Amino acid sequence: MQPLTESLIRASFINASRREVKELTLPSGLEDWTEESWAQLDFLGWRDPKFGRRAYVVLPQLDGDPAGVLLTQAEASPRSRAMCNWCQDVRLPNEVVFWSAKRVGDAGRRGDTVGVLVCREFQCSRNVRNVPPPAYEGFDTAAARERSIDNLRLKAAGFADMLLTGR
Repeated sequence: MQPLTESLIRASFINASRREVKELTLPSGLEDWTEESWAQLDFLGWRDPKFGRRAYVVLPQLDGDPAGVLLTQAEASPRSRAMCNWCQDVRLPNEVVFWSAKRVGDAGRRGDTVGVLVCREFQCSRNVRNVPPPAYEGFDTAAARERSIDNLRLKAAGFADMLLTGR
């Protein structure tokens, strides 16, 4: 992911009001992140410590521009062990929760939302970089890892596109 500054992050939000963007708390230590830290991320996601069920993700879109999205965590938890729609990690004991995001424009103002099951603490980028266990003799774990990274990027960008286009 490209390095982001506070002003870039705040300007990227597509489904939040000016007040909500002004109130958001950025991740701590953001200004100290290195190029290597950013290279290990496919999207930036964090929970807001001031608002218990609010979180934010900055997703790179397919055209390259970042899209900031305000998310709201559902009050109820999934009844069974859910799998993250983005990283599809099943090996780690990550808590997966249901997040909703207002659509952009008139649809969002009418209350239309899009929902997705994602890791509660947004550790998807770390999860897809873990080497998967070999599925069979001769299984190419490096290629499987690269496919997982590519799939995460596509799913995250697709989520932003769904909010923007209404599809």
